[in-house]
Amino acid sequence: MNVLITGTSSGIGYGIAKSLCRQGAKVIGLSRGKSSLSELYPNYKHFQIDLTDFANIHIQLQSILDITNNFDLVVLNAGILGDIAAFHEQSIDISKQVMDINVWANKALIDFFLERKISVKQWVAISSGAAKNGSAGWGAYSVSKAALNMLIQTYAAENPQSHFCALAPGLVDTQMQDYISSLPSNQSIPTIEKLKSAKGTPDMPDAIAAGPMLLKAMEKALDYESGVFLDVRHFDFAQ
Repeated sequence: MNVLITGTSSGIGYGIAKSLCRQGAKVIGLSRGKSSLSELYPNYKHFQIDLTDFANIHIQLQSILDITNNFDLVVLNAGILGDIAAFHEQSIDISKQVMDINVWANKALIDFFLERKISVKQWVAISSGAAKNGSAGWGAYSVSKAALNMLIQTYAAENPQSHFCALAPGLVDTQMQDYISSLPSNQSIPTIEKLKSAKGTPDMPDAIAAGPMLLKAMEKALDYESGVFLDVRHFDFAQ
């Protein structure tokens, strides 16, 4: 099984990649930083790439073709939160940065694969419940994830040879949650306290524990129409 995952230096991408490596899959990881997975698994290959360097991304990605031009799964996981604040307090510059990483970097990667006719059976973009909730304080992040869902739906309509899915991973204890837990309470942004309360409980597993569950959700996603937005919390993994 050949898999490519973005954002594998930490968090959800790391957890998914580690789970796949344990299963014996051949995994290519992309991120701006290094990944310790390179030292742990001989079947993991890491590339340090800035996916928002749109002028040169095709050059950086070209080395992937030296390994394979056929993937069973590509997980578009890399993303950032931006600021947690009232939307009018979130600058245009920060909002653009969030959009570049959470949306346009994924477009750049998909386009590279399509232009070079790299075969991909399944594309999964890590989305968020914030794409639909519109909660106070999550402006740029929510907008970016809503745009990501539509990006996936559009590519699905245009590329029936692959299955596309946007997947909300539920609550996962990552560096993003560490940042949120460091924020002071704010009555205008009630989700801060909600997430603080969930941290350290079974409702918010760490990324290593979440990895196998997310892979099961990706497998189940193939039973749905391409382009769908799914939330891992809606699956019954007992079945």
